[in-house]
Amino acid sequence: MKLPLMAMLMLSLNAMPQSDSISSAQATDSTVNAASASHHSFYSGLGYGSNMIYLGSTISQNQPYGYAALTYGFRDELFLTASAIHLSERSPFMAFYNFSMNYSHTVNSWFDFSLGIYRYQVAPSLADTLFGNFNYVDAALGFDWKLLYTTISYGGILVRNGGSYLQVKNSRYFETPVFMHKKAYVSFDPYVNLLLGTLITSETTNGTIITVTHPNRPWGSTTTTNTGSTTYTKKFGLMEASFGLPVTFNTDIITVEAETSYILPVYTDPDYTGIKGFVFLLSVYFRIF
Repeated sequence: MKLPLMAMLMLSLNAMPQSDSISSAQATDSTVNAASASHHSFYSGLGYGSNMIYLGSTISQNQPYGYAALTYGFRDELFLTASAIHLSERSPFMAFYNFSMNYSHTVNSWFDFSLGIYRYQVAPSLADTLFGNFNYVDAALGFDWKLLYTTISYGGILVRNGGSYLQVKNSRYFETPVFMHKKAYVSFDPYVNLLLGTLITSETTNGTIITVTHPNRPWGSTTTTNTGSTTYTKKFGLMEASFGLPVTFNTDIITVEAETSYILPVYTDPDYTGIKGFVFLLSVYFRIF
């Protein structure tokens, strides 16, 4: 049981359920298999998304985005990725960058685990409008139940009051027979994901508002426009549910993935509205060696 190539590469961009695809495949896609004869592999990638959702928040501010990425892999277990993200309505051209390191290991036919650390670095001129720089770490356990593959991951933002997050994801991987002279196939990995995190309830004389710990700022900096006395309560609870269908075209050299997901937030935040509805992501990865 292994992390498929697109899953491993997309982990660097989104620790969110919409893109962190860990499937129940017993082997990686043909791109990874072709590179497995060598200890080293190198990939380049391009992608376009309708909205970048990260840990329950839209860090692209509801804007479409494009990205370019380079990934180095060692023994199909350790991956280092550098990505640059462009927002359609922001200047400079590259609004922020992502650097990540992921390690995954298959223990046996039904259990694997992975560890990841991520750095988000925003352009200085956009720090006040997008988010501040931050680091995120997580660990995940994967269980293959044959019919379903379950991933349980836990992570946190490395700042004071940065919040922690738990994701529970169930997916069902399957693929078509090979075609194009046995050089290509199409895979599907539908999933349901629950995201839990730090919720802050603010109670005032004007009512109650539930907010979340955003990946770009600690909860203590959240402001409210309500007047009168305010009581804050911090607890860990359900933030978001998502449902997605990644469809991937796999060959020895190129991997193309289109994913449509539906996001259903379960909180209300007047200062930082969570996305609700459909999100689309298209990614293309090339194996260099």
